[in-house]
Amino acid sequence: MATSIVKYLGNLRTEATHLQSKSSIITDAPVDNHGKGEAFSPTDTLATSLATCMITVMGIKAQSEGMTSIDGTTAEVTKVMATEPRRVSEIHVNLTFPKSNFTDKEKIIYENTARTCPVGKSLHPDLKQVITFIW
Repeated sequence: MATSIVKYLGNLRTEATHLQSKSSIITDAPVDNHGKGEAFSPTDTLATSLATCMITVMGIKAQSEGMTSIDGTTAEVTKVMATEPRRVSEIHVNLTFPKSNFTDKEKIIYENTARTCPVGKSLHPDLKQVITFIW
């Protein structure tokens, strides 16, 4: 079964619609690659997917294990591009947790969970993932 439908809207813009929820996202080519930069670029969504996956699997772990909640956790994502060939070469994710009483054990579990998220494990090993946990 298909996950999404992507439609080219012209002028280097696409609309991706998630078939189950009917929610949509728009992408636009970045300014440094002939676009207007008015929305996430495809490579922006790739980098951002790493952070959203990390936070999601940590949330699942919190719920299933009855651990301290990560509600309010944020991720700052920085994508680094390379040339020859043009590709994402690094993704930096700074995860900032709400001030709470996380135990040392919980911190280790959350960090291991984040580092083994499905998106991170799906990325090519040459793509450098720089993950920082700010407790």
